[in-house]
Amino acid sequence: MESTEASVTFQLGWPQMHHLFALLCLVAVVKLTMLLAERRDAFRNIETFPGPPAHWLFGHVKEFKQDGTDLEKFVKWGQKYPYAFPLWFGPFVCFINIHHPDYVKTILTSTEPKDDLSYRFMESWIGEGLLVSKGQKWFRHRRLLTPGFHYDVLKPYIKLVSDSAKTMLDKWESYANTNESFELFNHVSLMTLDSILKCAFSDNSNCQTESGTNAYIKAVYELSDLINLRFRTFPYHNDLIFYLSPHGFRYRKVRKVACSHTEEVIRKRKEALKEEKELDRVQARRNLDFLDILLLARDEKQQGLSDEDLRAEVDTFMFEGHDTTASGISFIFYALACHPEHQKICREEIIQALDGKDTMEWDDLSKIPYTTMCIKESLRLYPPVPGMSRKITKPMTFFDGRTLPKGSLIGTSVYGIHRNAAVWENPNVFDPLRFLPENVSTRSPHAFVPFSAGPRNCIGQTFAMNELKVATALTLKRYQLIEDPAHKPMLIPRLVLRSLNGIHIKIQPVDPQE
Repeated sequence: MESTEASVTFQLGWPQMHHLFALLCLVAVVKLTMLLAERRDAFRNIETFPGPPAHWLFGHVKEFKQDGTDLEKFVKWGQKYPYAFPLWFGPFVCFINIHHPDYVKTILTSTEPKDDLSYRFMESWIGEGLLVSKGQKWFRHRRLLTPGFHYDVLKPYIKLVSDSAKTMLDKWESYANTNESFELFNHVSLMTLDSILKCAFSDNSNCQTESGTNAYIKAVYELSDLINLRFRTFPYHNDLIFYLSPHGFRYRKVRKVACSHTEEVIRKRKEALKEEKELDRVQARRNLDFLDILLLARDEKQQGLSDEDLRAEVDTFMFEGHDTTASGISFIFYALACHPEHQKICREEIIQALDGKDTMEWDDLSKIPYTTMCIKESLRLYPPVPGMSRKITKPMTFFDGRTLPKGSLIGTSVYGIHRNAAVWENPNVFDPLRFLPENVSTRSPHAFVPFSAGPRNCIGQTFAMNELKVATALTLKRYQLIEDPAHKPMLIPRLVLRSLNGIHIKIQPVDPQE
């Protein structure tokens, strides 16, 4: 009896299963047809842009070995294909990679939004903050956040950054005089996280002196790697496939760690601001910070940021405000360690500017022009954000007459621009004199874009440059930075520029008699 019922159930269920399978096949065929049509259109759209040969299925993905040579491959391709060339990621996704100031100017002077592929993979982590938002939402947020970067707000940050830098340098005493190299990226990451928490969120976290690995920094490292992996793995472009994968599971786990960190920062501040509704009243008690301005910002309709928008901006600034500057400072230290002759000039300038002080003040920032040139030259050779991308909403024509249609994906290789031999003489040579005013005036302003350019440039670039100056000045005043030839950085492009094998230097205390 039971077997008969089972047989009847099976016979009744099979037609439904058959129809479901047929429907899935139909959906798959339609989707594949659409993708093939997109591929055909993409080939037609890039006809005037020759580039390196691509595999029919993998595109150029297999060309990138993740072994520290990928960025140099971009530069070599740029020499062969001037201005721009196509890059395929899988069989259906094509970016036009641009690497010349005259092309970069066209895209960066526009307000075209970030692309909806690679940046989409970040949204579940940092939300629709300034980095990825577009249209009216981006304009509104940019306007609301701009007061947070006024120099009156930034001024008190110099002492806070100095304190964070001195904490890091105190820890470095254990490495001085040992003649042993150490990996500095993690140290600098803790210092920049400490700085951003103090400056932007008035949070004295003591993250530099806590034992063990900082959970937030570890989570940011992993998220960066997983987002990069997802972009390079075509099946992972599908949300469901990535969600079900082991990498998707890991992504959700570390994202929770990162987001809980920022949620706790917001919660503590909201609690403290319960009684205060105006910035003037807050400022009467203490210096304003970025989070004050976010919480109390109002547009012309007296509307503030929603809780979701607030979290997105805090997540964005927490990530961008510590990870990009950590990359920048780490490579500045490495570059100066490799060029002791320039390091010596910087140190002399810094000692004269500080005039016996062991901390930096606002007025000191303008007294170290040679050090500033060295910082800019390091940002040229090692841009913290090695690339960025946009999706154009209307046809775009470049100076040489070539046009891309609406919907095209355009990648800007900041690393490629900064090492373009057609723009920079001896581009791989460290030469801070490139940034003398008379030399800068002969170049396109879009030849040097470590903070992007145009209306969507980095809103925090003044804060970032100030932090780079303070960290560099206080470090050189206290230590000699020495290259470790056995550990050359192997550069890899992630969300920020990193080194596959870390960034190693040696240090010695500066002789006060010198």
